[in-house]
Amino acid sequence: MDLLAWVDRVGEAPLLATGGALVGLAFGFFAQRSSFCLRAAVIEFWRREPGERLAVWLLAFSAAVVALQALLLAGWVDLSGTRQLAARGSLSGALLGGLLFGAGMIMARGCASRLLVLSAAGNLRALLSGLVFAVTAQSALSGALAPLREQLGGWWTVDGGAPRDLLAITHAGHAGGLAFGALWLVAALWYSIRSGRRLWKWLGGLGTGLSVALAWSFTGTVAASSFQVVPIQGITFSGPSAEWLMRVLARPGPPMGFDFGLLPGVFAGAFLGALAGRELKLEGFKDGYGMRRYIAGAMLMGFGAMLAGGCAVGAGLSGGSLFSLTAWLALCGMWLGGGIADRLLDRLPVQHRVAP
Repeated sequence: MDLLAWVDRVGEAPLLATGGALVGLAFGFFAQRSSFCLRAAVIEFWRREPGERLAVWLLAFSAAVVALQALLLAGWVDLSGTRQLAARGSLSGALLGGLLFGAGMIMARGCASRLLVLSAAGNLRALLSGLVFAVTAQSALSGALAPLREQLGGWWTVDGGAPRDLLAITHAGHAGGLAFGALWLVAALWYSIRSGRRLWKWLGGLGTGLSVALAWSFTGTVAASSFQVVPIQGITFSGPSAEWLMRVLARPGPPMGFDFGLLPGVFAGAFLGALAGRELKLEGFKDGYGMRRYIAGAMLMGFGAMLAGGCAVGAGLSGGSLFSLTAWLALCGMWLGGGIADRLLDRLPVQHRVAP
């Protein structure tokens, strides 16, 4: 039975939710087994100690780029109508939000996706930080922090369409995007060989990136097969976290869609990964400073993700593989903000560190 028949049989919403759960299951499992984490990759990069975490991130990023650009080049999916490309975007929001998110993930010791993965393995610090992240993201979306987000995001904007598409700006096309991804895939494999030959590092990194491309492909195909307006989207954690918070706190909640199944799927996949690796373990805070740092970092990430238009996965992998200008600007901000925060908070002598 083809996808159009499934759309007619079960409807768009249940189909999208099921697809979101399956894609999330794969992402969560591979991310947990490979210890995929942008924060760890940023730290290795800025400390000039390239190792396994940087290799895993590069594998995931390059796999997402290669897979998605190959699909687009073959004409199997059309993503020109995605929000990251078609809608008006904010360059100031992308850069400032990326900087804030990068600093926050250093403080919280993990980005939004990593917090969810760690929560599934029993990390109570990550669970609390994830809840704070969701509350702050919802506040920035439509609550008390929304006016500030809108003001910062309005400083410097860019029209949708070609001005927001790096492949159009550079005239590289999808063939150029595929070549770029292949080049970074070679670099990722080289780093992987240098940092060791652990099997799950390879499989998990590649699987994480392919899950991102699968999300784009699935939602794009459903949108093309449906007579209803279906948003085309990739994997992200800021918007879905805010949506699930409202489902828990208010009725009726947001309508069912891809995001409805995504977060539970990621949690379940990460739990299975931790179970398979015998890594289930309850962990809590050790002191008050640690709790303050995690909460402050989660708040910076929540606001930064909504300002930037995506989290480390939403902008970094999903938007990055699509070559959205604002996503790349946000990703650069995350790397820069993370490097600065690591320098100020964790690498300076104690007497010179920024007070928490």
